[in-house]
Amino acid sequence: MLLSVIVVNFPLARAAGQDIPVGSFSRGSLSDWSSRSFKGETRYELVEDASLRTVVLEAATNAAASGRYRTIRIDLTKTPFLNWSWKVTGIFPGIDEGQKSGDDFPARIYVVVERGLLGTRSLALNYVWASQHGAGSEWPSPYTAQVRLIAVDSGQKGLGSWVQYKRNVQDDLRRVFGEEIGEIDAVAIMTDADDHKGRAQTFYGDIWFSPE
Repeated sequence: MLLSVIVVNFPLARAAGQDIPVGSFSRGSLSDWSSRSFKGETRYELVEDASLRTVVLEAATNAAASGRYRTIRIDLTKTPFLNWSWKVTGIFPGIDEGQKSGDDFPARIYVVVERGLLGTRSLALNYVWASQHGAGSEWPSPYTAQVRLIAVDSGQKGLGSWVQYKRNVQDDLRRVFGEEIGEIDAVAIMTDADDHKGRAQTFYGDIWFSPE
């Protein structure tokens, strides 16, 4: 799935030496985030997490796939590191994530590079919690070569616990697409289970870009 957004005259976020907040869910707001449905609706709701004593974003799906995205242009030469956390409660046993019938993930965070008229040549890089592919695996989406996936975690280990991540997006884009990409145009999250008609629940913490 390619979550594409259209960016027109959107100002470039530049803050050399400073973090750039993307998803400040702990502040209790989703006002900067829009919805995009592929099949049905994943429910996204701000909830209190007792263990963290803060507000997080809960995603729950029943055989559905919809995401939330924020249009924000990030200069990767200044702030290349994407930081986020999530708590995944379960995986999808028996699916083949390399096939359309198994292209479901309890947790995804995308970065989107807009290209072409109406985003028809856009690129997207997904960081996912995989059910079958091992952590560190990289592969193209079964729907389009314009989308690549990286498994930052996999399987049962860590389920039910908060896990924090930091990725150098500029390095990852260079490696998977074979070119220098200096900016991204949007960030998206999605919990989906439409292809294999399953269920999933994941909690997302704050998301931000940093210089290091």
